[in-house]
Amino acid sequence: MMGDYFVFEKWLGYALLSLLLYGFWGFFPKLAVTYLRPLSALVYEVGGAIIVGVICLAVIGFRPEIQTKGILFAVLTGICGMLGTLLFFAAAVKGKISVVVSITALYPLITILLAALILKEPLTCKQVAGMLFALLAIILFVT
Repeated sequence: MMGDYFVFEKWLGYALLSLLLYGFWGFFPKLAVTYLRPLSALVYEVGGAIIVGVICLAVIGFRPEIQTKGILFAVLTGICGMLGTLLFFAAAVKGKISVVVSITALYPLITILLAALILKEPLTCKQVAGMLFALLAIILFVT
């Protein structure tokens, strides 16, 4: 049936909304650092994150799961994310946001390498080729 072509898996809808939100996330910092220094902009971004966190807490009845390893990796995610964001803001101060966001959007290179090395996820020839093209993209963006 024709309608079957337009049926999305639930995860795909989430991924597409995430793509949209990350697009705004990549754009708003350039506006923020036009008026604020990167450290101040990061403080206010954390304020926005706290708002989302409080909403999530309310949704789960203010009873988050407690599992040590999960908490550790979640906290490490927050640390890496916030430090990455701070450096993103610093780059956005002087750099063209179109170039800064394009370079930082290649972060899956690191994720793919970590997944292959630590989780032993296999790499295909196509993935390796894609990674090489991504590295070439960085060179083209900065030259």
